[in-house]
Amino acid sequence: MKRAETIADLLDAGAPGAPALLAPDRPTLDYAALREQVGRTARELAALGIRRNYRVAIVLPNGPEMASSFLSIAESATTAPLNPAYRPDEYAFYLGDLQARALVVERGSESPAVGVARELGVPIFELVVEPGSPAGRFSLAGTAVAPTPDGLEGPAGLQDVALVLHTSGTTSRPKQVPLTHRNLRASACNIRDTLKLTPADRCLNVMPLFHIHGLMAAVLASLTEGASVYSTPGFSALRFFAWLDDAHPTWYTAVPTMHQAILARAERNRESVARARLRFVRSSSASLPPQVLKELEAVFGVPVIEAYGMTEASHQMCSNPLPPRARKPGIVGPAAGPEVTILDEASHELPRGSIGEISIRGENVTSGYVSNPVANAAAFSNGWFRTGDQGWIDEDGYVQLTGRLKEIINRGGEKVSPLEIDAVLTEHPAVQQVCTFAVPHPKLGEEVGAAVVLREGAQLTERELREFAAARLADFKVPRTVVFCAEIPKGATGKIQRIGLAARLGLS
Repeated sequence: MKRAETIADLLDAGAPGAPALLAPDRPTLDYAALREQVGRTARELAALGIRRNYRVAIVLPNGPEMASSFLSIAESATTAPLNPAYRPDEYAFYLGDLQARALVVERGSESPAVGVARELGVPIFELVVEPGSPAGRFSLAGTAVAPTPDGLEGPAGLQDVALVLHTSGTTSRPKQVPLTHRNLRASACNIRDTLKLTPADRCLNVMPLFHIHGLMAAVLASLTEGASVYSTPGFSALRFFAWLDDAHPTWYTAVPTMHQAILARAERNRESVARARLRFVRSSSASLPPQVLKELEAVFGVPVIEAYGMTEASHQMCSNPLPPRARKPGIVGPAAGPEVTILDEASHELPRGSIGEISIRGENVTSGYVSNPVANAAAFSNGWFRTGDQGWIDEDGYVQLTGRLKEIINRGGEKVSPLEIDAVLTEHPAVQQVCTFAVPHPKLGEEVGAAVVLREGAQLTERELREFAAARLADFKVPRTVVFCAEIPKGATGKIQRIGLAARLGLS
């Protein structure tokens, strides 16, 4: 059998009549119809003047059409999903930076992206969903554009860029990350193999599909094995258990803040939990506190698999394995696809047990940022991509994260890992969620701060929490500032953002 090269090739794994995409209150789209959708979209895009190296921005709500448009458009052009919650200035930046040749929105969209695209002269294609159509079935309508000489005709190939995403830009201008069909194929297969997916599996997707986590782990890894995906409108702790009943998933994947919100409502949804037929739960995109992992396993009665990923790696880099192999709470597991090593500042590989910068190489890793030689020079060393994360590898080959290098707190020369403090504070029975962060200090440079969300009905004072921490941590690691809040500010994908948190909480 010919080896799959593009996203469309990966879809050949599904039996024609097997379910591929599902959604609340929608008929199911099977694999035969999904493959037909990809072919039809290719013909529509060709008729609209789109060629395979053109960037097509996609602004759609979460759901099956977002999933199928990514799969379909990538076979004929380069997809660039954007956050539907962006404001006009943000759309102006991203559409301009991408040099987008078209924008895809749902018919009748009131997104500010539409007005910005018109101002920039970017053609708008409407995604049309006929009433009663299966999940993920659509057509494209718009005015054809004249192809330019740089346009390449025909279907995509292994080395063509299928997806462009931007880095978060927390501390600098967002960088474009180009991911080829080869990158995505490698990552999807890595995730599929790690999770031992079969055609009988079904993923309940609550992750946003403008982000690498949802696109790769939930959607593409599932479809690569002929499994199915239940596409929700986005995460909702209030609706999660109803979806659990409706979808009958064998797994779901989410970020830690979502898992914590699910745990907060699990007790009042015991019947749904009892009916669930989950095989495992997956967590990624941020470190999962060991206490949260233990609670998830206790509630659902299945293993929780923590993985470690990033956009530049087409998502997964490391993952804890399924039983019977060991899972280590608070550790992101062994390499799960690419090679992983630890580099020092001079780019020398360090022995196991030594702390340094986690670095990777492999088929799933991007070849470099777009038009950014300075960032590429800093990120790539001797063929290794430097992740910007600090950590070490234990004697079993499992990777332990100590934090983003930019997030490590420097308290008068003492280096403090926010992840270590998070893990300790979440062990307190009154604490639901924690984010440890740097607070500016006039003499020490930085001091340790912690934002804390308490469990419903719980009471706790700053002094009590600091005493709890002092019994478990060295004195210089104990938070000097504790802020109790109803909710910790999060980014677009539900990840807590440490950098800038002190300012957002009025502490700097």
